[in-house]
Amino acid sequence: MRTRPAARAGQYAALLAYLIFLAFPFLWLLSTAFKPPRELGSLHPTWIPHHPTRGNFRQAFDEQPLLHAALNSLLAALGAAVVAVLIATPMAYVVARHRTWPARAASGWVVVSQAFPFVLIIIPLFLVLKRLRLIDSLAGLTLVYVVWSLPFALWMLVGYVRAVPVELEEAAAVDGAGRLRTLVSVTAPLLAPGIAATALFAFVTAWNEFFFALVLLKSPGNQTLPVVLTHFIGAEGVADLGPLAAAAFLATLPSLVVFALLQRRIIGGLIAGAVKS
Repeated sequence: MRTRPAARAGQYAALLAYLIFLAFPFLWLLSTAFKPPRELGSLHPTWIPHHPTRGNFRQAFDEQPLLHAALNSLLAALGAAVVAVLIATPMAYVVARHRTWPARAASGWVVVSQAFPFVLIIIPLFLVLKRLRLIDSLAGLTLVYVVWSLPFALWMLVGYVRAVPVELEEAAAVDGAGRLRTLVSVTAPLLAPGIAATALFAFVTAWNEFFFALVLLKSPGNQTLPVVLTHFIGAEGVADLGPLAAAAFLATLPSLVVFALLQRRIIGGLIAGAVKS
């Protein structure tokens, strides 16, 4: 059926309004990052700074170790994404291919575990990490991120595995390929978009995470970027708005760049996970 011009115009208008709604916080953050102190305190704020300045960025780097904190966030997020995908991929294959009651129970537990709030699990995690002597360490924080992102990664990858036709694996077995050879040569290449999408979501989740890092990390040298951003807020709750906006803008760039560069692969992985054979 053909779409009427009025209906199509309405669809485009709704899409444009939605894009503006999504872009508004980022654009306002960018505008604030370049405003001088006088414009930040103005009673009539403007979108475009009248006298843009880069002083907020210089002040942000002078006041806080942003590069070191970003490196800590990168190590924790990258380690969590890689480990979570390595563990979740074979688990997802077993759950998707062997639809027994333990597999169904595992799938149900994955869905239920996503409803647990952070506050409910932080005390048990703290006690476990204390016994393992991993409090105030990036290794302990990475372990927490793996545990937290593993159910989500498993849930995503199960859909991707089910989208791979079983007939391909059966054909490989008829040709004499063993189970390991079939998984490596046939199934794994077809799962590549889904694995990439899952790893990226796990990475971004860990990169932006704040609560666990705030509770588990005490040493200034181990703190991640989201925790360091709170240092721009004074003891009385007054924020140093210009440097805070500049630092927050820089903190959002890695996620935006990753999604922009790998947008097609992410969308392809999501579509593949939504299709059933």
